[in-house]
Amino acid sequence: MSNGDDKYWYNLETGQVEFGMISPSVDRVGPFDTEADAARAPETLKERARAWAEEEAADESWDSGTSKGAE
Repeated sequence: MSNGDDKYWYNLETGQVEFGMISPSVDRVGPFDTEADAARAPETLKERARAWAEEEAADESWDSGTSKGAE
């Protein structure tokens, strides 16, 4: 397994891409294979958060209206 020192990270505090685990873990997201992927981290995070929210909403409403006659 590769360590994060040979990967790119996005620093949430500074908005900069870093190579290696330079910043504290609370300030960085990653790892990413390329600098371009790391630079795109804010968009990637938004896309994933939106997808997770949609999945959670679907999970919470999967049986909406179907259990009325089941009791």
